[in-house]
Amino acid sequence: MEEKPKSKPTLRARADRIKDFRCKNLIAVIENPGDIKNIGTIIRNVNALGVEKAYVVTDQKLLPDDWQEMRTKRNLSAVSASAIKWSFVRKFKDTESCIAYLQKKGFVSVVTSPHMKGCKNAVLHEHDYTQYKKLAVWFGNEGTGISRMALEKSELCINIPMYGIIESLNLGTSSGIVLYEITKQRRAFQFNLKKKKAARKVVNRR
Repeated sequence: MEEKPKSKPTLRARADRIKDFRCKNLIAVIENPGDIKNIGTIIRNVNALGVEKAYVVTDQKLLPDDWQEMRTKRNLSAVSASAIKWSFVRKFKDTESCIAYLQKKGFVSVVTSPHMKGCKNAVLHEHDYTQYKKLAVWFGNEGTGISRMALEKSELCINIPMYGIIESLNLGTSSGIVLYEITKQRRAFQFNLKKKKAARKVVNRR
């Protein structure tokens, strides 16, 4: 008797299965993006790498104000490869309101930018991102970079080491590199913490 082909798991089942791999209390902030394609790319990176949320700072009409409405926008779904449907995205009208909200919730902000004088700077892979319980990673505008306000309110300025003649990366690529390193560290930390808690429970039962 022929075996019936196994049915593929539903999207909801797949979402539940990867839940434990998401990095809790990690937010990617996109400040004043000028291109909907870059917003879509970063949301795609956020979803693929397990970042918990994405915040977009913009006073333009690139995004609806409501998250549920964002999920129904065909252009945003297309440029994010449908990641918008599976990612929490919140819009802020300006940098000040976004920073105030993050500070209220206890988040530490770090910015991605080339080496900045007068700031605490770190090479991406040389820093420990697990020391922050709640972390927001800021990405600046494609042309002008991160704002002075975001820079002044940040704990750290992260730079990606580059060794080519052209030492620049587009926003989508740089966000993927930065978020990969940070999620890798924080996911390993979460799993180790979970193992330690499980081990303590076993000891306590004896």
